Amino acid sequence: MIVVTTPTGAIGSKVLRNLLAHDAKVRVIVRDPARLPEDVRERIEVVTGSHGDADVVNTAFAGADAVFWLAPPNFRAESLDAAYRDFARAACDAFTSQGVHRVVGVSALGRGTAVADRAGFVTAALAMDDLIAGTGVNFRALALPGFMDNVLRDLAEIVEHGVYRTPLRPDLRLPHCATKDIAAAATRLLLDDTWTGQGHVAVLGPEDISSNEMAAIMGDVLGRTVHCEHTEPEAFLAGLRASGATEAVVQGFYDMMTAKNNGLDSAEPRTPQSCSPTGFRQWCEENLKS
Repeated sequence: MIVVTTPTGAIGSKVLRNLLAHDAKVRVIVRDPARLPEDVRERIEVVTGSHGDADVVNTAFAGADAVFWLAPPNFRAESLDAAYRDFARAACDAFTSQGVHRVVGVSALGRGTAVADRAGFVTAALAMDDLIAGTGVNFRALALPGFMDNVLRDLAEIVEHGVYRTPLRPDLRLPHCATKDIAAAATRLLLDDTWTGQGHVAVLGPEDISSNEMAAIMGDVLGRTVHCEHTEPEAFLAGLRASGATEAVVQGFYDMMTAKNNGLDSAEPRTPQSCSPTGFRQWCEENLKS
């Protein structure tokens, strides 16, 4: 039995589909089962509720061999610890009490870098990883850079106005990965019952790429000029506040982007194992064309 959290999310939904394609026995934790596609719902076990709730995770993890763990985004969080470590505490207790063998978690790049302790969301995610590892469960953290799929949040402005806005330095080359490659890495680990111990698996995409280069590629694919525009910190923070994010979340985003501009994502070595296959041009061809 493999338990999938966030089964309707950008990564979790792909993990779920992948596991079912391998005829795995799957149980999901979901707040609203109606959001699950009907063809999926009839093939899985469903536990309704939040995976931050002790009763829910104890029920879901009973008899489970492996768990796909992802702390859901919470723009209303009072603190980043509340969104990550505190949210995971009930699950960590259940990993032990229910005898879960393996956990695969979504995390971030940056451990061991000079800015890891002041990287906002990343600092909080790494602390959550430490909490999970502290249970003694066999654990692999997926160490991830920025997601190519996040471009879709700004697609209207990119298509209509030819502007790609980012708080990152436009000329800074960084790894980026596609969520389908994250899901593929998670699926491989969830289906493989031979690994033990604790560590991380990086998913870096095939190459480092700058925001300027991403804008040019988007322009090629869309058949129009797209230029990258650096968003100054004040405007970036104002936009987050206008969306209703708490001050803790606003500061967390700012600290994370500042850390990325200062080497957070640049320390992980590229290896054949860490280089995932989907390049940004391929991702654009698959996702930006209507």
